[in-house]
Amino acid sequence: MDKVKFELEIPIHASPNMLYQYISSPSSLQEWFADKVNSRGKVFSFVWEGTEELANLVTKKAGERMRWKWLESEDDDSYFEIRIQVDPLTKDVSLIVTDFAEDEDEVDEAKQLWENQIEELRHTIGA
Repeated sequence: MDKVKFELEIPIHASPNMLYQYISSPSSLQEWFADKVNSRGKVFSFVWEGTEELANLVTKKAGERMRWKWLESEDDDSYFEIRIQVDPLTKDVSLIVTDFAEDEDEVDEAKQLWENQIEELRHTIGA
């Protein structure tokens, strides 16, 4: 069964450079995204409540985006991406999160989870 792709755009009052640090380095990701984050080469280890999930870093574009693919999802097209977007006119900064849910019923729950994580990021950086 195909997973359901969804995207969230969340405004955040922070400089793109600072935000990039928080989405790209394991120690910064650990402050808001997961309980523990490590990386060995392109493989990132994310730990939540004692459960480890492994993901390959697929795309890293300095100052702009990070994209990972869960190792357990190797046989599908799913990934998760955190992208920094700056409005060219207003200079407003947003995080664009692209992710996949197992099915339509789980999309709202997955979005809520991301919103909670981004709220934790806002709190961490004082945005």
